[in-house]
Amino acid sequence: MARRLAVVTSPPPPPPGPSGQPPSQTGLVVGLAFAGAFAYWVVNLFAGLLVVSFQSRVAFGVGAVVLALGALGGGALLISRRKPWARGLGLGLMIGWALASIATAGLCTGINPELYS
Repeated sequence: MARRLAVVTSPPPPPPGPSGQPPSQTGLVVGLAFAGAFAYWVVNLFAGLLVVSFQSRVAFGVGAVVLALGALGGGALLISRRKPWARGLGLGLMIGWALASIATAGLCTGINPELYS
């Protein structure tokens, strides 16, 4: 008895749109930007609780640097990958950091000078 092996192939690329361009992935980027912003707020909540438990100015400074590098540096690295999912997530992290800074007057991101005086 001879066995036949099934050959698995990847699906063909999507057909080009009316203008000859591949379909837009704007919805994916926007959706992941919202997800990235929400993820930043969740990480910020846990990091904030951890930093507040130490009750020192040094902990606030370290927390601020780690949050900024994670959001802005990590977001820039994701955007540089030039894939739609990475671009959306990276933008979301950056937007989440900016919104947290604006909405809380810098208290949750550690950029408010009153935290260090």
